[in-house]
Amino acid sequence: MRPTGHHKGAAKMRQSYLVCYDISDDKRLRKVFKTMRGFGDHLQYSVFECHFTTRDLVRCRTELTRIINHDEDQVLFVHLGPAEGRGDRVITALGLPYKAIDAPCFIV
Repeated sequence: MRPTGHHKGAAKMRQSYLVCYDISDDKRLRKVFKTMRGFGDHLQYSVFECHFTTRDLVRCRTELTRIINHDEDQVLFVHLGPAEGRGDRVITALGLPYKAIDAPCFIV
């Protein structure tokens, strides 16, 4: 029996997430940053906005699981809801104004 269009579309529906991380080792931090660049938009030092399908989310979590030290590091996935129909991204800031980051992050 073939899946109906409803189920097939549901699997492809993208959900928006903020992925935020606190990594205690510089080498792991660089690996996490490089991995996350393949999944979303870099908003702030350790914050990415991602639009995941269910498969993308599992793949991202699996890749990060292999990199981080589970006793020292933390990665948060903040679900923001469906990516479709949300309208334009609106980011407000306190203190310094938000600016899109185009340059890579360098850890010294």
